[in-house]
Amino acid sequence: MASPATSQTVRPLDSLRLGISGPPQITTVAARHLRLLGAHDEPPGQQRAPGAVTLTGGGYDTAHATVGWGDPGAGLVDEATVQAATGVMAVHGRRDGSPRGLAADYAATATGVLAVQGLLAGLVGQARGTAAAPVTTSAARAGLLAVSQYLAAAGADEGEAAELAPGGPPFTSAEGVLFELETLDPGAWAAFWRALEAPADAMRAGWRPFQFRYATACAPFPQALHTVTRTHPLARIRQAAALSGAEVCVLHTLAERHAEADGAPPWTLRPYAADRPHPSSRAPSGRPALPAEALPLAGVTVLEAGRRIQAPLAAHLLGLLGAEVIRIEPPGGDPLRGMPPACSGISARWLALNRGKKAVEIDIKSEGDRRRLREMTGGADVFLHNWAPGKAAELGLDSDDLARVNPALVYAYTGGWADRIADAPMGTDFMVQARTGVGEAVRPEGESPAPSLMTLLDVLGGLHGAEAVLAGLLLRERTGRGARVDSSLLGAADTLTAPALGRAARGENPRLPAGFRHPLPTADGWIAPCDDSAPAAAAHDLRDLSTSDALARLGSHGLTATAVTTDLADLHHDPRFAGSISRDAHGAPAVSDPWSFA
Repeated sequence: MASPATSQTVRPLDSLRLGISGPPQITTVAARHLRLLGAHDEPPGQQRAPGAVTLTGGGYDTAHATVGWGDPGAGLVDEATVQAATGVMAVHGRRDGSPRGLAADYAATATGVLAVQGLLAGLVGQARGTAAAPVTTSAARAGLLAVSQYLAAAGADEGEAAELAPGGPPFTSAEGVLFELETLDPGAWAAFWRALEAPADAMRAGWRPFQFRYATACAPFPQALHTVTRTHPLARIRQAAALSGAEVCVLHTLAERHAEADGAPPWTLRPYAADRPHPSSRAPSGRPALPAEALPLAGVTVLEAGRRIQAPLAAHLLGLLGAEVIRIEPPGGDPLRGMPPACSGISARWLALNRGKKAVEIDIKSEGDRRRLREMTGGADVFLHNWAPGKAAELGLDSDDLARVNPALVYAYTGGWADRIADAPMGTDFMVQARTGVGEAVRPEGESPAPSLMTLLDVLGGLHGAEAVLAGLLLRERTGRGARVDSSLLGAADTLTAPALGRAARGENPRLPAGFRHPLPTADGWIAPCDDSAPAAAAHDLRDLSTSDALARLGSHGLTATAVTTDLADLHHDPRFAGSISRDAHGAPAVSDPWSFA
């Protein structure tokens, strides 16, 4: 039975005890987030099953999560083998023309957040009448979720919107300074390059691959554009950006990020005032209990006004946990529904984030439609958006505005910078990667820093957004009041780079050794050794062996490795992920839920 609401609860996990065991790359992330939410460590000496994260006390039945690398027998034993098998290495390596591993523990980090989500969802479900059920997740599931948009595109009825070929930012100034460029406006793109006297044909040819680099994880624009920036000093490049409306961001090092890091949590939760009036509240006590076997968020209504990846993914995860998700789309519908490649006429990439959601068209520029949206929030549990900073307040749709309509509402904003960085550039995935040292963290020592063109922070930011919403819902169950929750791409970056920033804090080199997580070529593909086996495996020349023979040779020397997935379309039939990938009603590849409750 869940604890009664109490005005003394200020964090959702206050009075709960935390037990941890399992792979530290996963459980360290989960433990930090659970402690930030109020859980405190159980006394030492408690026995826990391997890979277990538990929460006890507070009047709840024990919440139990099992975490690991992959299914037994799949040969996935660590971060390197998971990245290789799930296609992360393939997508991240598109810019370079061959698979390469992320030097950061991306899949493990995402798994830690998924474990927290599962535990929070289970506690919310308990408070609403569902039975306590252990949750299981893994780094393999996290990896598949991370590539789900690319996987959907690989299985679509048509080709990609832009060429899949090596190339992409960052650019280099005349002084050798690496920088990212960002604009969503083709006019600003053209004006920037005209100001630098770039060839007109290169400028025109470069826009499409640059525009679609979010979708393709590569940007094979003409080499002439790189040549142009190398002829101009950074001051001139900044001037061109200011005149055109584009933005540039110099790549920061991990040492620079460590020097300015404020130690803030990856999200914030602000409960509404206890004395707020309740004209149309959906307070938890007013809802009927759910069947014990229901999904944790059954009966929860989420309104999502999301663009691109971050907010839509957060809402998608809430839908997988049982919530009804209603997308707020502009008149005519979300234009991204038509973004190629398509399955049955609908964007495969859009389906990966939005399948199963309902949609309502709202013109937020119209006062009448804004009034209609406010009325809709009166019957909702969550309102989630990622509009530009200040837009919600300008429209009269900020948390204070909607709390007057529904004081039990969980109002969630997934943004870029969380107002934590002075003079921050545009809050997009690649700009946040550039500004926070991710470009160094994902590449080992000896390689030029470069933000990944795989949308690392949009995906991890979406995971943080869903985590924050679940924390807000649990806090509401315990206090009877709604809350505002904020998450950001900056918070996601800090979560991902935490181990590297920790090395910087200890005076160590924050970057990992040269050659770290480089897969090895075979006669017909690539293999990736696990991190522990990599130094010894690199001593073997496997280029004349088939992938299967190369794996057998390493295995005969006691070394563990797995085949690297190079074509994401092959994942559908990969025995390492049996039953994990299906087809939706439109024929698009669909990744299974990242957790199971049983």
